[in-house]
Amino acid sequence: MANVEQFPKSKSLDLAKLEADVTANLPVPAKGTPGQAEPLPSYVEHQKGVPRVGVLSAEAVVRDYEAAAKEIEAMGAELISAAKKCEAMTAEVHNAIAYMRDTAAAYREEAKKIFKRIEDCAMFTEDVRKTCESVKRRMMDGGGPA
Repeated sequence: MANVEQFPKSKSLDLAKLEADVTANLPVPAKGTPGQAEPLPSYVEHQKGVPRVGVLSAEAVVRDYEAAAKEIEAMGAELISAAKKCEAMTAEVHNAIAYMRDTAAAYREEAKKIFKRIEDCAMFTEDVRKTCESVKRRMMDGGGPA
């Protein structure tokens, strides 16, 4: 911890030096020349009679908040973009599900056709077997063909 005696004993505050320090630590705007501050956001306005140090401090703080607000809005834009991608993917999933349902319905229809064919063949085979047995019986009974 610093000893109080280490600090210079100054009875008055050097406002010019404080202003220079604050101004030097203000963020440099992305566009424009260094030291040329961006205009204040439209939602704030300086009050009359505020000392220069208060003006500079308030401007620095509101600019930091405004920068954060712009970053938050940018994140919102990214979320909108992600939501649009999700919506597109959801539409593709719905299309895939519809295709799967159609394919499953086609398989069921094909199974129904094959099922009927097998049963028709089985009945035909049974009829042939019965006919053969009947003819065989008639031949054995000596009934021969009429």
